[in-house]
Amino acid sequence: MPSLADRTDFANADRGFVGTVAAERITDADGRAVWDFGAFKFLDGPCPETANPSLWRQSQLTAKHGLYQVAHGIYQVRGFDLSNVTFIEGDHGVIVVDPLLSVETAEAALALYREHRGNRPVEAVIYTHSHADHFGGVRGVVDDDADVPIVAPSGFLEHAVSENVYAGTAMNRRSIYMYGAELPKGPEGQIGAGLGQTTSTGTISLIEPTVSITETGQEETFDGVRIVFQLTPGTEAPAEMNFYLPDRRALCMAENATHNLHNVLTLRGALVRDARVWARYLTEAIGMFADKSDVLFASHHWPTWGTEELTTFLSEQRDLYAYLHDQTLRMLNQGMTGPEIAEAMELPPALSSAWHTRGYYGSVSHNVKAIYQRYMGWFDGNPAHLWELPPVESAKRHVEAMGGSTAVVTKARDAFAAEDLRWAAQLLNYAVFADPADTAARGLLADVYERLGQGSENGTWRNFYLQGAAELRGHKPANTLDSSSPDVLRALSVEQIFDSLAIRVDGPRACDIRLTIDWNITDLKDEVRLRLANGVLTQMTHQDGTRPDLTLTLTKPQLLKVAATGSLDGVQADGDTNAFTTLLGMLDTPDRDFDIVTP
Repeated sequence: MPSLADRTDFANADRGFVGTVAAERITDADGRAVWDFGAFKFLDGPCPETANPSLWRQSQLTAKHGLYQVAHGIYQVRGFDLSNVTFIEGDHGVIVVDPLLSVETAEAALALYREHRGNRPVEAVIYTHSHADHFGGVRGVVDDDADVPIVAPSGFLEHAVSENVYAGTAMNRRSIYMYGAELPKGPEGQIGAGLGQTTSTGTISLIEPTVSITETGQEETFDGVRIVFQLTPGTEAPAEMNFYLPDRRALCMAENATHNLHNVLTLRGALVRDARVWARYLTEAIGMFADKSDVLFASHHWPTWGTEELTTFLSEQRDLYAYLHDQTLRMLNQGMTGPEIAEAMELPPALSSAWHTRGYYGSVSHNVKAIYQRYMGWFDGNPAHLWELPPVESAKRHVEAMGGSTAVVTKARDAFAAEDLRWAAQLLNYAVFADPADTAARGLLADVYERLGQGSENGTWRNFYLQGAAELRGHKPANTLDSSSPDVLRALSVEQIFDSLAIRVDGPRACDIRLTIDWNITDLKDEVRLRLANGVLTQMTHQDGTRPDLTLTLTKPQLLKVAATGSLDGVQADGDTNAFTTLLGMLDTPDRDFDIVTP
């Protein structure tokens, strides 16, 4: 680990500080706190025994908040959300880059900027990529009736909304674990997530892009500011881009190069990212922009100043992802499995000794397993793993084979006392899944998770362990996360709307049902046939000459309302409306609060 005496990052994180807000909270219209600055004041103190010193240091850095000058005419508000918002001043107003996750935090950030820099109008908004913490607050910086360019990489809209269609419920549930937003803030609880402190809990919005960046090298000018873009699809997000300000000698790396090892596969769940492509786009960025830049800034963390320093930073970030990729493939081709490679992987000294390569958000362990998964999938080739028993049945058999629950808990208690925490967790997980009512097993497993979390250098690992411990002790929060805001829903394509129904069909119950519904969407001049058969809801844009059971004529806003409420009020219906009622009856309701640490 690098020396804790190195204070370079603290100097850079404080550099350019202009001011911050006096209030300790950002609240919504109802007075509910959506962001709490004061919750992390405890980080001003020395690292306690209940936290990893390296993560404590990172959280001290990411908890800093306020308006900072990056370069002439470039400012950032940091510490108002998980991400940063950047303000680039132009001839008449300001360009806003990545307006945070929530409307309320973005609005507060813009107010702070204007307090110190004047009431400059927003002349353009840039979304660097398709994750919600980089667009969700846009209505906090752009009025509803404003006509300003909204700039985004090609494919942005599809990827920005698709997660909410397909796996949004499960991702939101696991996000509670990943970011620790429901954990108490303090030395024994949530201290940060590595990439930032946590996620805000305000209103998520979306304004559809009006300017699409379609190729690397594309140059655009907004409010007199020249910007050269570099597309980086398949890196930290499916649709992402860096950009360069040639007249300011400033480089924005979006979320492709930040002051930690990022995720190749985020623990909340996502498609596996391509570490090989990630490294190659960093190489391209170095070649295109590094020697022309005096400062590098990103959508998280603090900037890096100096051409030599930022070139080294980018080169080490590039080597970090390339090394993990190439060495995983080397060992994979020697027959090692994902867990074996993760256990064996060690970074070169030059990388392991740099603060910005530490695993505060991603980790070497879970990134290596993700790279293995990308190439080889879930199966490691061992026939014993091809058709294993499911978790509960496996747990019951393991507990029985080890002499019963009392014996398992005794062995786990001995392992806990010997600091063999990983083994204790495995043993107790069997005991809890075999009998969720076993209070001794649950209590001891919670203690083990707590110890694992408090020792972790990785912020998301700490949060996962501590949230798991809390739920084992009966403190399970209601899942209030909802990334499907009205703006996000309006951005869904017709195909995505019907996909959202198809993945809710209860196949076993619907397997003998046959029905056909035609949907005439008048404002889009779109016609879609839905056919339910064999438990599958299929969309077709062509007709086969057969008569449908029901024809519905409506607009897209009405379609969204039908999908949300199940009501055909105001919709022209021709045919048997029982077909629609039957379809609704075949739809499952997602479980927003499903169990994770218990069966």
